[in-house]
Amino acid sequence: MDSKPSRMSSSTAFQWFSLVAVILLQSINGTNSNFPAYSSELKQILSLTQVELNNLAFASDAGKLLGWFSGIAAVYLPLGVVLMIGSLLGLIGYGFQYLYLCHHIGSLSYWNFFVLTIIAGNSICWINTVSYIVSVRNFPFHRQAAVGLTTSYIGLSPVIYTAIVNALSSTLFRRSEQYLLLNSILPLIAAVIASPFVRNIDIGSAKKQEVGFMVVSMITIGTGVYAIVISLGASSLSPLLNMIGMVLCLLALIIVPLAECLKGLVMKISETWQRVTDVHAHDQAVVVVEKGMKEEADTIMDLSVLATMEEAGATSMIRRLNFWLYFFVYLSGATLGLVYLNNLGQIAESRGCTSLTSLVSFSSAFGFFGRLFPCLQHYLYSRSKHRVSGPASILAMMVPISGAFFLLLNGSNVTLYISTAIIGACTGATTTIAVSVTTDLFGIKNFGVNHNVVVANIPIGSFVFGYLAAYAYREERHGQPICMGLDCYRSSFVLWGCLCSFGTVLALILHIRTRKFYSNR
Repeated sequence: MDSKPSRMSSSTAFQWFSLVAVILLQSINGTNSNFPAYSSELKQILSLTQVELNNLAFASDAGKLLGWFSGIAAVYLPLGVVLMIGSLLGLIGYGFQYLYLCHHIGSLSYWNFFVLTIIAGNSICWINTVSYIVSVRNFPFHRQAAVGLTTSYIGLSPVIYTAIVNALSSTLFRRSEQYLLLNSILPLIAAVIASPFVRNIDIGSAKKQEVGFMVVSMITIGTGVYAIVISLGASSLSPLLNMIGMVLCLLALIIVPLAECLKGLVMKISETWQRVTDVHAHDQAVVVVEKGMKEEADTIMDLSVLATMEEAGATSMIRRLNFWLYFFVYLSGATLGLVYLNNLGQIAESRGCTSLTSLVSFSSAFGFFGRLFPCLQHYLYSRSKHRVSGPASILAMMVPISGAFFLLLNGSNVTLYISTAIIGACTGATTTIAVSVTTDLFGIKNFGVNHNVVVANIPIGSFVFGYLAAYAYREERHGQPICMGLDCYRSSFVLWGCLCSFGTVLALILHIRTRKFYSNR
């Protein structure tokens, strides 16, 4: 019979395998974030107006309005089943769009396309729900680091998809067709691979996992740097080698769980040898008891990390003032950033920026580092008495976003890249921090439903703010097919900047209201 240390090492290895599986899922789950890369081409193919194109961007976000279904499903169904449902929804949503553009099926009306986009957008929620639950439950004492690392890879999705499209570029398929094909099949392939590993793992008491997270963080940072290099076209490698490089960066993450497997094997061999020799058994027993007492003390000390303000269901949560402050902070911060990124294709086109694909990849690479920031913050302050609270971190991200919107009033391409980098990074950081804030304020038990209720602000903001931007764009077009010049989005930038500044004030209020709770953790 295996001893307790070897069994715990085996559980820890499977725990890390689950993290790598979630990273794989998140790296291909940002299917809606590569929409700007082919939106202009899609607009021409389908003969859409700017308002109709904006409605398609909204439809992708509108799927999040039904995201709470995935939270309920995760309560009653195995996580692997929930994952497969999400990937199949994506296959249906993007797959039929691809078949239509390739003329393999009959004509689809605009509203058919709209509904398929909603289905595709909803598929992302199912995969995200599984990823968040696995990260939070399997790493309870390091959930901020686990969520930060896994969600950071969502920001790499456009880079990964673009690298594949560039490597497999063909004159037989338009770029929009290639993106839609990849959007439909890659999540399904990843779900099949990851499904055996996405389940709750009982690891018992807290484990020292800082070394593992440090290794994963180093690999992740290296992956992000490589992504920026290829997104800016600074790589001297061919498109095929760039794609292979991205795949190798993802495969490098398997080092940590394999190291845990090797550690477990060595421990098992060592324990077998000790039972045979039976030397110094009494001294070893004393060491084991002392080690167990120390681990128990560490566990008691770390229980403060798991503290939450309350365990609230969705219905009681929406009756809390903190929820509505949090909801509108998210709406006027991260959601506005996402609206900007959804419209990045048309914004760049109106300003005469020709390197659109590079700009989209550039924004996703900075979004990647933004999502990674909370993980690094957790690592630096995990043992410090002066931890930065979630609302305070969101407040710190809101200020640069506000400034970036006003900076866009300058018409140079340099400010376009700078503002896009700031908005991408700060939006990515906010979406990651929000996962921990939801658990801190409203508990872990109903997290799957609660967080999907919180992110329902994204489709609302996408529709309202996106429609206003499309209306302003149409007014400045003056009867021309497309709008060119800084005036196309000037009023939108001013409005977004003012709203984000207002959201900054709300974030300050939320920070003040929750400061006592975070200071006592």
